[in-house]
Amino acid sequence: MIVVVDDEQVVTSALKVLFKIEGFENTYYFNNPVEALDFLKTNEPDVILSDVKMPEMNGVEFLTEAKKLYPNVSKILLTGYADKENAIQAINDVGIYKYLEKPWDNDDLVITIKNGIERSNLIKNLNEKISELEVAKKELEKYSHNLEDLVKEKTSDILELNSKMSNIINFCADGIIIINSKGEIEQVNPACENLTGLSSIHLEKMKFKDIATPQKGEMFRELEADKAEIILRDYFITNTLSGKETPVEISLARIESDDDTVQKYVGVIRDVSVQKETERLRDDFIATLTHDMRTPLLAAIQTLKFFLDGELGTFSEKATMLLSTLKTNNENLLGLVNSLLDVYRYESGKLELVKTDFDFKNLCEQCYDELKSLAEKKNLEFILEYTPQEDLKINADRGQLRRVITNLCGNAINYTNIGGKIVVNVKEEDNDVVFSVIDNGNGIPKEDIPHLFKRFSQGTSKKRSTGTGLGLYLSRQIIEAHGGKIWLESKLNKGSEFSFLLTNVVVPNKEKELING
Repeated sequence: MIVVVDDEQVVTSALKVLFKIEGFENTYYFNNPVEALDFLKTNEPDVILSDVKMPEMNGVEFLTEAKKLYPNVSKILLTGYADKENAIQAINDVGIYKYLEKPWDNDDLVITIKNGIERSNLIKNLNEKISELEVAKKELEKYSHNLEDLVKEKTSDILELNSKMSNIINFCADGIIIINSKGEIEQVNPACENLTGLSSIHLEKMKFKDIATPQKGEMFRELEADKAEIILRDYFITNTLSGKETPVEISLARIESDDDTVQKYVGVIRDVSVQKETERLRDDFIATLTHDMRTPLLAAIQTLKFFLDGELGTFSEKATMLLSTLKTNNENLLGLVNSLLDVYRYESGKLELVKTDFDFKNLCEQCYDELKSLAEKKNLEFILEYTPQEDLKINADRGQLRRVITNLCGNAINYTNIGGKIVVNVKEEDNDVVFSVIDNGNGIPKEDIPHLFKRFSQGTSKKRSTGTGLGLYLSRQIIEAHGGKIWLESKLNKGSEFSFLLTNVVVPNKEKELING
């Protein structure tokens, strides 16, 4: 039995046609997760396929409830690219079998469904075997004179089960590896041999770090004993025969044993070459599209400005208001296009910082003066506290830092209640500069803080933003490109403090050095 849950009827209709063509029988489709849960209470499925974003109950919440009913049934999550983090969280928290990104590939979906059914049946059979073994144990105690015959019979069952499990591991398309807490390889399957171009005899003399390399950052030194699961992303494996570098995602799970002092992990190594290429093509498409949209948008804005400047005569008050609205909306759309372009450039490494020496106080005052009128409209107390020396100069990209400062201050103004207070504080520590924006607004829940600097993050679980979710993400990219750090400290109903640190950016004052020298 297959249960499909998606709030969009067009999706369930498409899946209904696909599954009928593929010969799947006994399939049930729901557009409401609550109705699906009621159905599951009296019907045990082989596979549950669920969307992420749904009203009343999202996919992760739905699968969490479904897990309580059928913990061993294969659960598959359909997710968009922006919800990839939620899918990964679902793997950790709910234990879903797999996730597929929309739009999915029909062949991949069908294969995943078939494998999911096979997995559910295998686990079901395994549980049945375990139950049978429990019954056998009682029979052994009751009929001790038949002990030898019963042991032989059950041993045969276990050997048969082990044979099946061995076949699954050996014929699995993903690489499977067993390592100890020191990262030493103890066992691999044929798929892992194919990825590395090495036989199991050679691999079992190596360490995991010898075959898996991170694309950036540091390799983990050793597995932490207190972690039951570890996911390694942005790694690649080099084939020693062909020299081909294959991008992979590696999921490591601790193997429980009677001896707590011995820690071993089983790892699943998945080839994500197709996924990476798809992501690259998508990003290139977005970059090309947004770049081509800038020209007509700029032309439209200039034309509207031409009208508003009175070059063609005066307009009525209503016409002027409509033209101003059009100009503002076009400017907002141009800002979104530019943000998308910047995201692509930062992530692809194509945007280089243009660093110059400039007066940092002048930049802070300029941003402050531009935003002061917005603060006054909300009757906010807007204060700039600048403590460094008057002629402090730093070496950085002035335009990009201006963007960060404007974004942090603008967010504080938008989310601080009328009559509130915002303090912009700038300090110098040795050759470092610390910039902070402190407000006494509603604050941000602790669980939402780690997500605010991620791409397309919109608001919090308490309040959703109407923006693009790119402002704080781009701010983080800009600060980190400068070698700095950006962070947030917040308490509910007390306020928030956004800060960034720029290290070794202060330009030495040659005149003072001569005087002091």
